[in-house]
Amino acid sequence: MSGHEPVPAGRRPAVPLSRLAAPSGTLVAVGAAFAYVGAVDPGEPGHYPVCPLLHFTGIYCPGCGGLRSAHAVAHGDLATALGMNALAVAGFAAFAVFMVFWVVRVLRSRPVTVPLRTSHWWALGALALAFTVVRNLPLGAALAP
Repeated sequence: MSGHEPVPAGRRPAVPLSRLAAPSGTLVAVGAAFAYVGAVDPGEPGHYPVCPLLHFTGIYCPGCGGLRSAHAVAHGDLATALGMNALAVAGFAAFAVFMVFWVVRVLRSRPVTVPLRTSHWWALGALALAFTVVRNLPLGAALAP
């Protein structure tokens, strides 16, 4: 087939392996990062830098506890991961869903688009801000790492 001829019904052209390079590379990189965080405990002092906001102000940022959360996920401990940083766990889950979406779209030879509007970014920012404020209040102590 020259590429201009119609594909017979019920048959799809083979997906070139090169189209899977980007999602595969992303999975390898993220997998390596999780493997490293799983092997090198962020709860042990001296392995990772300290959060500057927490260090200088005592305020938990939206990412505080994220590495410890990733460590718990790498060890299959979802309860501890949620206790360390529930927002990070939601981000890990959203990433996993996106990766499945990406691979399926590539395998079906479809474009990969995620139509995020400005309002979506504002909503994500508001969620991160609300999470930050609540986890630093006495009533949100359960959200603090």
